[in-house]
Parts: sequence; structure tokens; C-alpha cells
Amino acid sequence: MDSYNIVIDDDMIHNIISTDIAESLDLLCLKLVLYVVFLGIIPSFFIYKSKIIFKSGWQEFFSRSKLFSFILISIFALVLIFSDFYSSFFREHKPLRYYANPSYYIFSTGKYISSLFKSKTLPFKNIGLQAKTSTLDKDRELIIFVVGETARADRFSLNGYTRETNPLLKKEAVVSFTNFWSCGTSTAKSVPCMFSNYNSSDYNKELIHTTDNSLDILQHAGVNVLWLDNNSDSKGVADRVLYQSYKNPETNPICDDECRDVGMLINLQNYIDKHSQGDIFIVLHQMGNHGPAYYKRYPAEFEKFTPVCETNQLEDCSIEEINNAYDNAILYTDFFLSKVIELLKNNQDKFEAAMFYVSDHGESLGESGIYLHGLPNFVAPDTQRHVPAILWTSENFDEIDMKKLYKNRNTKYSHDNIFHTILSFVEIEVPEFDKSMAIIK
Repeated sequence: MDSYNIVIDDDMIHNIISTDIAESLDLLCLKLVLYVVFLGIIPSFFIYKSKIIFKSGWQEFFSRSKLFSFILISIFALVLIFSDFYSSFFREHKPLRYYANPSYYIFSTGKYISSLFKSKTLPFKNIGLQAKTSTLDKDRELIIFVVGETARADRFSLNGYTRETNPLLKKEAVVSFTNFWSCGTSTAKSVPCMFSNYNSSDYNKELIHTTDNSLDILQHAGVNVLWLDNNSDSKGVADRVLYQSYKNPETNPICDDECRDVGMLINLQNYIDKHSQGDIFIVLHQMGNHGPAYYKRYPAEFEKFTPVCETNQLEDCSIEEINNAYDNAILYTDFFLSKVIELLKNNQDKFEAAMFYVSDHGESLGESGIYLHGLPNFVAPDTQRHVPAILWTSENFDEIDMKKLYKNRNTKYSHDNIFHTILSFVEIEVPEFDKSMAIIK
């Protein structure tokens, strides 16, 4: 909270619970250890060793009652005297409640635990059990949906960024949607949201996790669904489909300091070849630009912009160093997506092929002293919610008019459109599908 200016709300508690060791270690540093030792362990030791003499029960009760009454009277008096100031101040500065310590994160922890109990009592809701592909659809589809991680729309040169961060994608016939917005500011919220039929405006974590999502509906319709993950996990989205983690060298053949996103592509052709019937829908969940250790997110040969911030203590780096490391990671995503397109091109003689890339959320890189992501939507800057979205299709994908989509590339879209777009890719007929919400018509 002190170093990155983040807020500990119930979504952040969810992030803490659902992260993995690798992500946690990226946040570990000497400064954090010193904070815990000198502001936590040592004071706690002195408190533990202090001898506290308690009065009798009634004496303690009256003593504390007097103190409590004095505090209440003081608060009432201050509010009464400065009522004009407080009424306008708190109305104009509502985000202040997110920074109240320790009350707000204690409240958030209780709220998160309460949601877990609520989820367990809710019955699971199946939707789209009668889903089927359109009888007019005679071609097989091969769709690769790439879930990006912590990428900002304004750092893609396809969207007008002055640095060349998309040297390979600019050579492809892609449409980059410039006005795309995330459901939330964290992976734990945005990933389930983008695959759900619930809109972000009525986001309900309990309902989302107890209702079939778009991948379940695809599977109900006989589509071959696969989720490959180079991030912490699918946040519950892939619980009922074929899933494989690529976070370790046992499954990912391309690992150096850490396992690389491009390793998820190595065995994909074998999977495609083994499934000779039905459409194929593959999700690739990137490590992408996950911070704060941006310098770890790309191999050495992609360090084009220098000097880079080589620490997770971002406040110790210059803005230029942070931006350089972050942009190098975007450059590696450009390479990864070009390899996805190359794989799809190799299969376009047998499939109508498409790649759709959307990041889960954005990132703050020191603007206004804010770093990383995870702020509540209410106070989050645009940099944490304005995300890149890129579409590529094979020339034989007749149902998708790329020229029309290019003309509409500046139309405002969000994660709310993804559920319907996914079903539209494979032409699923189901009551939950709203054609007007699909990006591809």
C-alpha cells in the first residue's frame, strides 16, 4: 500500500488467495522485510513482553465506557462544528474510505469470506445445455482466444503509440480495437467476467462462479475446448474443460528465468491434428506484462528499450526505466501473437481460423504515484481499464467482414461483449446469445 499505492478491498483479498508462489515472490524485497521486522515483529515482541495489569471486570467496563463516550462526544462535536466542510469533503472524496486502516481491509476480508459461504449455498446454474452449432455452418472453425495479462491499450503502436511495439503484428491483416475496456482491474475479477454472460454493471462474483460460462456452452454444443495457462490459473473459468498449466519446465519446453508464453504453442498442432471432428476453441492465458518485475517477462533478445528497471521496487526506478521494461514485455507479446497467427495460417486450409486477443486489465506505471493495478473501478485510472483487443482471421472466414470491423475499430467495446463474440465465432444457437452484443456480426 505504501510503495505501490494500492487498495486492499475484497477483490484484492481474492487476488491474494488465488495467486501462486511465483507471483508472490515478485513482490518480495528487502524493503518489505524491513517493514515487517521493524513495524511488525519488533513492536509485537515489546507488546507481548509488556505486563498489563487489568482492573476488575466492572472497573474495566466503566473505564472503557468513559473513553468510548469521550470519543463519541468528540466526533459529534467536530462534525457539528465543521459540518459544512465535512459534508462537501466526503462527498467529493469518496475514495478516502478505501484508505482507512485497518478498518477497511478487515472489513474487506470479512466480505470476501462471507462471499465464499454464499457461493457454497448457491445451486449451480446450467445454461445452454441444448446449445448447438448452426445448421448453416458447414465449415470447421479453429479459434484461439488469447487472454492477455496487464497490457495497456496505449502501449500498442497499432493504437498510435509512438514507440514501435508491434513490428510483427503491423505486417498482418489485423483489426486493433482502440476503445476496449475491462470489467475490472485484476485478473481474479476480469477473467471470470469476460467469459460470463453477466455484464460488468451487475457483476456478482457468487453468481459468476456458480453459472455456466461461454466455454461450458461451447462444450455443450460439441466444440473441442482447451485451456492452456502460463499464468497462475484460470480463476475458475476452466474448471469444467480440459486444462493444462505451462508454468513449469515439465510441460513448457521454453523456459529460462521463467517459462515463456510461446511455449504454450509447441504441442498445439498435435492437439489440433488429434481432433478431426468438430470445431476447436483454444484459450491461451498469458503471463504477459505481469508486474512489478516487468524485466522478467521477456527473453534477453527482446530488450530493445533501455535502460530498464531491474527491481520490483518500482518507486526506486525512474519513469523511463519502468516504461522501457514494460514496453519490452509488450514487444514480446507482439512476437507471441505473431506466432499464434503463424500456427493458424498453417491450418487455414482445413479450418476457418481466427485469433482474438484481449487483455484482462491494464496497469499504472507511476502516473500520480500509482503503480500496478487492482484499484476499485470507482477510483481506478483509465490506464488500469483501457485494454488492447486485436482480431485476426483467415481469408476464408466468410462470416466475418474484416473491412467493416476495421471501419468500426474505434467503437466502444468492453469485456461484456466477449461472451457473445465467443459464441458468434462458432455460430452457437442458444437463448443466452445476443447477436447485437457480439463484436463480429
